[in-house]
Amino acid sequence: MTAAAVAMAAALLEKAAVLSLTHWSGAAGAGERAHALRLRAEELLEEDAHAYLAFVDALRAAKGLTGEARARVVGPAHAKTVDVPLAIVRSGAEVADIAATLAARGNPNLRADAVVAATFAAAAAEAGSGLMAVNLADAPSDSRLEEARRLAMSASETVAALRA
Repeated sequence: MTAAAVAMAAALLEKAAVLSLTHWSGAAGAGERAHALRLRAEELLEEDAHAYLAFVDALRAAKGLTGEARARVVGPAHAKTVDVPLAIVRSGAEVADIAATLAARGNPNLRADAVVAATFAAAAAEAGSGLMAVNLADAPSDSRLEEARRLAMSASETVAALRA
């Protein structure tokens, strides 16, 4: 569901960008990027569900296996349960950045929409980071988790700055 929040946020930015074309020369580019991020988030929503189901299937297939044999069966599926949420976190952080720019430069009547989009996107980034922490409980110093936490924190700081 984190990807769905990113998609909703990006869709809101698409609207804000279209209605900001006369206010900011970069609005078209922001709208195009928001559109691409919405489409990617919709793909990630499906990828996330498939990654989880594949992981469950791998765990079942690895029942009774140990060591390297188990790792060969479970490892690739487990990696997807980290890589897909990381992609969601990255998308959420980028949507939050676009939202901040639209809030500052776009149609002032749509500033609140941009703030809502940033809030959704930051929440998705934080949630994705939390899911990754669960999936990497055995590897808390994994660089992917560190990246996700940094991006989620940055997105949250963006929202705080918009609300200040």
